[in-house]
Amino acid sequence: MVRNPFDVQRYLLENKLFVDRALDHYLKPNHKTSLLHQAVCYSVLDGGKRFRPTLTLAVGELFGAKRRVLLLFACAIELIHCYSLIHDDLPALDNDDLRRGKPSCHKRFGEAIALLAGDALLTEAFFMMSDPRVARLLGDPLISKLIREVSDAASIRGMIGGQSTELELVKHKVTPSVLEGFDRLKTGALITTAARVGAMIGGASRSDLNRVTRYAQSLGLAFQITDDILDAHEVSSDNSNHKGIANYVSVAGPARAGERVKSLLTACLRAMQPYGSAAEPLREIARYVAQRTE
Repeated sequence: MVRNPFDVQRYLLENKLFVDRALDHYLKPNHKTSLLHQAVCYSVLDGGKRFRPTLTLAVGELFGAKRRVLLLFACAIELIHCYSLIHDDLPALDNDDLRRGKPSCHKRFGEAIALLAGDALLTEAFFMMSDPRVARLLGDPLISKLIREVSDAASIRGMIGGQSTELELVKHKVTPSVLEGFDRLKTGALITTAARVGAMIGGASRSDLNRVTRYAQSLGLAFQITDDILDAHEVSSDNSNHKGIANYVSVAGPARAGERVKSLLTACLRAMQPYGSAAEPLREIARYVAQRTE
């Protein structure tokens, strides 16, 4: 009997819709007339692939965690990601006019509201994760570990540290290893933590958590390099998109970037090998990241 291949596109879409419904349910009822609330909903809802929360769900389910428990942390991590995008787009940082196919938050609501929307999302994420009802299900010690895990990923030791390092880059001094270092923080830290949180909620052993960490670190770096490859394709078709920011393709060249993604995919697959067919969603997510065209 021939086994049907795993449909990763369907899997990603189903998880996206699942997370979208949860975010919609959580965000929409609150403060409907507030301009800040409008900006928050505008920036979170109706857009995004929900890659990070899907990773939390996929890893958690590998270790037997229930979706209803995973979902709250998955959504909180997505709120932190969305906050980072709002602030990244501001004129003082990347100065992007568009996000997810529509005007970025500061273009739609102004810089002051955009700043506050980002601040609100970051704070709301921790409000969600500290919900007493979830603490009763998981226990206070695990909740404390999970919140510390997410805090570290979003902090100066993780995402924010990576963003700061990027600002300090001088293009002619940048090497691929330097780029990988800050990519592992700016993009990779939250992706790695999204996976680790799922494993921790599922009660993964130390060795399992180490395998998940290796998988997610490779996945996060592959995600950023493929982003750089896609950006390079856009630049070649429209030079007006180029901002002169060093990335993996501009520093290492497209051939080396492609080879690096292949090696990272191999590392992802190797890390998931002990779990057999149960880890098929995670293997296919890695292949999707390595081969994506958008």
